[in-house]
Amino acid sequence: MKKLIFQAIIALTLGAFVCGASLVVMIDMKINEPVNWAVLAGDSPEFTIKKGARVNGVTEALFYREIISNPWAINLYAKFTGLTKIKVGTYSVESTDTPLSLLEKSNRGDVIQYQITFVEGWSFNQWVSHLSLIKQFEDTNKEVLLKRLKLSGIGEEHDNIEGWLFPDTYNYLGTDTVLDIMLRAHRKMNRVLEQEWAKRAPGLPYKTPYEALIMASIIEKETGLAEERETISGVFVRRLLKGMRLQTDPTVIYGMGDRYDGDIRRRDLRQLTPYNTYMIKGLPPTPIAMPSGASISAALHPKAGSSLYFVARGDGGHYFSSTLQEHLGAVKKYQLEQRAENYQSAPN
Repeated sequence: MKKLIFQAIIALTLGAFVCGASLVVMIDMKINEPVNWAVLAGDSPEFTIKKGARVNGVTEALFYREIISNPWAINLYAKFTGLTKIKVGTYSVESTDTPLSLLEKSNRGDVIQYQITFVEGWSFNQWVSHLSLIKQFEDTNKEVLLKRLKLSGIGEEHDNIEGWLFPDTYNYLGTDTVLDIMLRAHRKMNRVLEQEWAKRAPGLPYKTPYEALIMASIIEKETGLAEERETISGVFVRRLLKGMRLQTDPTVIYGMGDRYDGDIRRRDLRQLTPYNTYMIKGLPPTPIAMPSGASISAALHPKAGSSLYFVARGDGGHYFSSTLQEHLGAVKKYQLEQRAENYQSAPN
C-alpha cells in the first residue's frame, strides 16, 4: 500500500512538473510572438496608458484591438516578474514588437514625445486655434479653457491671459491636456520676466513687471527685425517719460478685435478703445500678444538716443527721427505717397 502511495506521489509530482514546464513554454511563446501588425493598417500604431491604469486593463485593450492574442500570458508574466509599474503616456507599436517588449516599454516609460511650437507675437486666440488643429486637442473650448486658466492663477490679477504665455517649442505627451501645456508656458513666462526684471536698466517708466510685459508685447508686434527691438523700446520709453502718447498701430489693431480686416485707416485711429494709444496716454491695460524673451529684454534695456518717432519703411524695417519735421518728411516718403488711406506704425 505504501509503495502504491509513493508511486502516486511521484506520478503527480512528475505530472505537475511536466504541466508546469509546458505552461512556462506556452507563456514564453505567447509573450514573445510578434504583434498582429496587419490589424494596425489604417489604425494609429500606438496605445495610451492613462493615470490609474493597470497591466490587465492595458492588455485587455490591446487584445480588444487584436494587437496581441493572449492577455492572460503577459498578465501572468508581469505579475511573477514584477513588471507591473507601468508609466502614464502614449507608446508606439512597432512591427518588431511583442507583448513582452510592449510591457517592458511601458515599465521603462518609453513614451512618445510630441512637440508644438508657438510663434513669438501670437495672441491668445492664435494659441487656441493652433492647438485645436491637433487631433488630441481638437475639442478645445476657448471659454472653458479661459475659466480653467484663471482658476489656475493665470491672468487672475488683471483678468486677462494675454501676454502670460511664453512663445517656444514645448514637448508634450499623449496624456497631456491643453491646460498642461499652457501652464508650462505660463511658468516659463513668469521665470523669464522675473529674471529680466531683476536686471532691468535704471530710470524706466514701469512700476511693475506687468507694465514691462505690456511694453514687450508692443515691441514684439512693432518689428520683425531683432536689431530694431532696443531702438523701438528707446523711442517708446522716451515718449512715456515725456508724457507723449505712444501712438502705435498694433495696439489699435488689437482693440479693433474682429473688426480688423488687414488694413488700418484714419477712422480707426479716431475710434476710442482702451487700446487706442493714439487717443489714450500711457500703456494700454494689458499686453497685446505673447512677447519673446528678446522683446522683454528690449523693454527693460532700451537703446539710448534722441529719436522720438519712427515710421515703417515698407521693407520690414523703420525710419527713426528725432524731430517732428524730420518725421513728417519720412511719413510723406514712406506712407502717404505709398498708401494714402492706410497707415502702419508712425507715431506723430
